[in-house]
Amino acid sequence: MNKNILVAYFSCSGATEKAAKRLATAVGADLYSIQPAIPYTAADLDWTDKKSRSSVEMSNPDFRPQIANRAENISQYDTVFIGFPIWWYVAPTIINTFLESYDFAGKTLIPFATSGGSGFGKTENILSSICSDKAIWKKGKLLNGNISEDDLIKWAALLGLKNN
Repeated sequence: MNKNILVAYFSCSGATEKAAKRLATAVGADLYSIQPAIPYTAADLDWTDKKSRSSVEMSNPDFRPQIANRAENISQYDTVFIGFPIWWYVAPTIINTFLESYDFAGKTLIPFATSGGSGFGKTENILSSICSDKAIWKKGKLLNGNISEDDLIKWAALLGLKNN
């Protein structure tokens, strides 16, 4: 394992988790699952219901869901991939909570996402504004479908990362 790289991800349906695990294997990284203090139910994730938990959270950009499990030793990582599903054209607000919970000064942050149909939208601008003065942001990538380990290794190489 490359102890300098962490793949941190939030996943509800399993799609982002699958992409995160594949990425961690490809780049030799440690893996950390961002878990909400109160797990989401299927009803919470019903984006067609304006009163569902996810709809209410996403309508308030200042909302910060609590995280159940603290990542250990973030300071040991130089590079952190941050994965999430795209919700309403941006990252879920729990990703904002994650970014605000740690000191990323001098670290390279690389977002990746899964999406049922939309791209990153304003996600990268929003995330980098949360800790832009602290971190070095690299361009993210959608990791939809069955992306190969070779393609992930090539992407990492383009980012200047090497698998140890």
